[in-house]
Amino acid sequence: MTAMFALATSLLWGLADFGGGLLTRRFPALTVVVVSQTIAVVVLGTLVLATGALSEAGPRLWYAVAAGAVGPAAMLAFYKALALGPMGVVSPLGSLGVVVPVAVGLLLGDRPGLLQFAGIVVAIAGVVLAGGPELRGAPVRRQAVLLTLVAAFGFGAVMALIAEASTTLTGLFLALFVQRVTNVAVGGGALWLSVRRGGRALPEGGGGLRAVAAAVPALAFVGLADVAANGTYALAAQRGPVTVAAVLASLYPVVTALAARGVLKERLRSVQAAGAGLALVGTVLLATG
Repeated sequence: MTAMFALATSLLWGLADFGGGLLTRRFPALTVVVVSQTIAVVVLGTLVLATGALSEAGPRLWYAVAAGAVGPAAMLAFYKALALGPMGVVSPLGSLGVVVPVAVGLLLGDRPGLLQFAGIVVAIAGVVLAGGPELRGAPVRRQAVLLTLVAAFGFGAVMALIAEASTTLTGLFLALFVQRVTNVAVGGGALWLSVRRGGRALPEGGGGLRAVAAAVPALAFVGLADVAANGTYALAAQRGPVTVAAVLASLYPVVTALAARGVLKERLRSVQAAGAGLALVGTVLLATG
């Protein structure tokens, strides 16, 4: 069951990342985050009411609130990075968020093994190779790498927090609902501030609300796939070794890269592909160590 849930996580996260990256090429990233997560709130709210999950309310929900506060910032950074840089590079670097659960373990008294040290070295090499060739004379690429690393830290924090937010299935529904409500509140506030400062909430070139309405199915898919991935990861971590769940869930960048290659015909330079591959290897070593 652990393997099944973790592999489902990889598939869902990979497709959500791909869809989110495409949408942010047409709409402001904050709009994508707020609308997709609002749809998720409606669906999760229905599940909470139908299952009586409100009875599971307790102090653990503060973990969900924290995850909800971090999530929009991470998603915004990641979607912007996907819009700026090749998905086949950005998505593997985003998987380095697994460093956060490792760091939490260190703070709690764990000591890294040989594989974890090897994972740190390999992951750093992957970051340099995947981003380095694009840094000289290309400030946009440098921005994409920086945004991806910020997003990776946020994703890792969300994974660690949401895993602590519940111990039962109905409790998980409630935790995910609270997380997404917080997402919408934080993301909506950021969108409001952005508009007040002259930013856009709707796409350029006309269309406005009609364009957003036409994209609702795609926005719903992104929001619900991300929610489902959080849920399947929590279930995987609860039902078996966290290391196994983390390794299998960390394969999601492969799904994004394959989707980008198949749909967008995206091609990577050999050194970028090597760096992306090393980032994935480093992630696996960190998780298995």
